[in-house]
Amino acid sequence: MQRLQDRVAVVTGGASGIGLATVRRFAEEGARVIVADIDDNAGAAAAEAVAGVYIRVDVTDEEQVRQLFQTAVDTYGGVDIAFNNAGISPPEDDSILTTDIDAWRKVQEVNLTSVYLCSKYAIGHMLERGKGSVINTASFVAVLGAATSQISYTASKGGVLAMTRELGVQFARKGIRVNALCPGPVNTPLLRELFAKDPERAQRRLVHVPVGRFAEPEEIAGAVAFLASDDASFITASQFLVDGGISGAYVTPL
Repeated sequence: MQRLQDRVAVVTGGASGIGLATVRRFAEEGARVIVADIDDNAGAAAAEAVAGVYIRVDVTDEEQVRQLFQTAVDTYGGVDIAFNNAGISPPEDDSILTTDIDAWRKVQEVNLTSVYLCSKYAIGHMLERGKGSVINTASFVAVLGAATSQISYTASKGGVLAMTRELGVQFARKGIRVNALCPGPVNTPLLRELFAKDPERAQRRLVHVPVGRFAEPEEIAGAVAFLASDDASFITASQFLVDGGISGAYVTPL
């Protein structure tokens, strides 16, 4: 399919995991892609593989984010798609009883403030075109609670979900759709690190997924491409769950 032919897409966190899979999927569907990350080697390789552009960006820095989207406009003439995907889940973010204020603030800055900044500057350019699609990475934890908590991560993703809903409503009649992607557990470097450090904690998550496995990044990228395309033209302000059934489960199959 070539649903995104000649559209300009900006992907943050584009050097690995869901971001990298989406960079590849966007390019396969005809988009011109800006890859934003802080991993210069992986980011440059990702961009080169799709004949795109790599830009090193600290997504918590407003001026760097502003320049990211301005570069997309200067290079390709505009911004059609923003996949605001960068995020972290550090081990020091744990129970509210043990997570200190510095760990809390770091996760909020990267996971929530960055989405605010990227949405702000993406939508500003999309208004000039009278159309656009913003996809913000939230999580299934934005709609479920966990006994093995990552308190700041969970709160940040809830914030992404609420902000996305409001932006989707605010800009719906301007031709701009804003949706929150809510993946379930995904087989990414972030999750594999969790397995390596605490297999029991990871297994406690897997047992609740009705499909019985973690998602592959390419499966999530397919959902992002759908939301970016005109096939999703009547979808905005939504929480788009791609979670293997976890949010709908009371008990899971044996």
